[in-house]
Amino acid sequence: MSKKQIQIFDTTLRDGEQVPGCKLAKEPKLKLAKRLEELGVDVIEAGFPISSPGDFEAVMSIGSMISQDVVVCGLSRAVEADIKCAAEALSTAKRPRIHTGLGTSDSHVFDKLRTTKERVIERARKSVLYAKSFVEDVEFYAEDAGRTDNVYLAQVIQAVVDAGATVLNIPDTTGYCLPSEYGEKIKYLVEHVKGIDNCTISTHCHNDLGMATANSIAGVINGATQIECTMNGIGERAGNCSLEEVVMVLKHRLSDKFVTGVNTPLLYPLSREVCEEMGVVVQANKAIVGDNAFAHSSGIHQDGVIKERSTYEIIDPKEVGVNSSQIVLTARSGRAALAYRFKNIGHNLTKRELDIAYSDFLTLADQKKEVIDEDLHFILQNLKAEVA
Repeated sequence: MSKKQIQIFDTTLRDGEQVPGCKLAKEPKLKLAKRLEELGVDVIEAGFPISSPGDFEAVMSIGSMISQDVVVCGLSRAVEADIKCAAEALSTAKRPRIHTGLGTSDSHVFDKLRTTKERVIERARKSVLYAKSFVEDVEFYAEDAGRTDNVYLAQVIQAVVDAGATVLNIPDTTGYCLPSEYGEKIKYLVEHVKGIDNCTISTHCHNDLGMATANSIAGVINGATQIECTMNGIGERAGNCSLEEVVMVLKHRLSDKFVTGVNTPLLYPLSREVCEEMGVVVQANKAIVGDNAFAHSSGIHQDGVIKERSTYEIIDPKEVGVNSSQIVLTARSGRAALAYRFKNIGHNLTKRELDIAYSDFLTLADQKKEVIDEDLHFILQNLKAEVA
């Protein structure tokens, strides 16, 4: 059975940049765009051109810099001025895409837009037709699709498919859906929208309830072939679907069915570069790229990893650009971990030496959160004196 190619749509430079304090100047934005191209993403959402002159210029510059291998996308609302501005900003792109849309949930239709469902459908249709007058590749987003009734959502999507939309973005804008609900939503659209098989169905999941990755994967299992995500999962509020997470889920759990073009050893280096440029620290326990993702401090875990890495690690750290696992020495570490760390600094201890050193180690470990190499040298000096 042939594997289905899943497109990776990176919105670090647009949705990720909306995080307070993460606004990028032009040069860092261009630098990260180039890194994303090297990573192997399929689409780079370069910005929201009408939002500011800086965003307009950045989209133009990224479009001229990025090769034909990658689609460069600009966001717009379903407003003619937005769409025209996006088209102008994308004029330098070799493969331009206009990303336009509006809200479809009752909350958006009645409270935010203060209109009717019929008018939303007509506005969606017209926005796609107008965008198609500038570029062939038009993506439509049904904002808050996660809380939109499936029957009405299918009516909106049918209208934009008929108008010529090439990509259909089904966002769980508020991170509301359970994976089963989101998967069923994608499945419903696949089964009820005529001509949808000629379009790319895209997921765009937020992490308000911590389910953005799970929802994105559920979407793919049910027919989506594009995932919209950001490096480190940065984005509005609790963030977006994490690029590194979905890529590694597809690689390790669903590789018999799906494949991406991402060069995974570049994930960790790019994660750190995004942190540096955008000023957002990745939490230590973050999956795939956090400081503790491949770190072990429990004696039982350490012993298992030292004997066979896969006992407690389902991913080889080198797959994502991390040099090696970390054996972190704490009061919960055992003799095997201590011996391993001594060996790493050039000392193979005998059983008697290890017993003595371990006693000294526990005394020190009870006083510190972590015992480092400098402490091991101190323990070694005491060991030599006791053995002598």
